Amino acid sequence: MGTQPDELAAYYTRKYPLTFTNDFAQTDPSLTELYKEAWQVAARAAAILKERYGAQKVVAFGSLVARSRFTRWSDIDLAAWGIPDDRFYAAVGAVTGLSEKFKVDLVDPEDCRESLRRAIESEGVEL
Repeated sequence: MGTQPDELAAYYTRKYPLTFTNDFAQTDPSLTELYKEAWQVAARAAAILKERYGAQKVVAFGSLVARSRFTRWSDIDLAAWGIPDDRFYAAVGAVTGLSEKFKVDLVDPEDCRESLRRAIESEGVEL
C-alpha cells in the first residue's frame, strides 16, 4: 500500500468494498480530494503512533470510514492500542498537529465507553 491519496483511497476501496464506494464522480470533486487527503493524514498519523509511541494497532473510525458520512467538516477519528499510559498524551499532541485542515482525535480503546469501543471494533478500518 502506497501513501499517496489516490493509492490509499484505491487500497481501502478494494479492501473494504462495502464501506468504500467508487461513485466519487457523483460528488463534489473538491470533497473527493479532501477525503483522499484525510486518509493520507490518517495513514501518516498511524505511522507516527506505531513508530514513535509503540502503538500495536491503529484503527480509523467515524465519518472517515463511511464515505457517505464524510463532509468538509469531518475530523479524523483514530483509536490506538498499545501506547503506554505515560506516553499517550504525547502521542495525542503528535497527531493533533499533523494537519491544518483536519482535527485529529485519538482514543484509547481500553479506556473509553463500551459503546464507543464496540463501534470502533465493528466499523473501524485498521491502518
